[in-house]
Amino acid sequence: MSAHCQLTGRKPGFGNAISHSHRRTRRRFDPNIQRKRYWLPSEGRHVRLTLSAKGVKTVDSIGIEQAVARIRARGEKI
Repeated sequence: MSAHCQLTGRKPGFGNAISHSHRRTRRRFDPNIQRKRYWLPSEGRHVRLTLSAKGVKTVDSIGIEQAVARIRARGEKI
């Protein structure tokens, strides 16, 4: 599963892990990705979305219909 949110577009960030001796090695900051299943009343079926924690909150506030419309507007297939 790729670590990106279908709704907000959040992807991993990259940076350095700094040890006690201050040596730097590359590391990756992954977003909090969840697989959520929502009922889509307009199509009479469930959809499974890969969302960040912020994406889940966004769906709760704007509703699943509008969230799916935003995802499809970006050209992603659901």
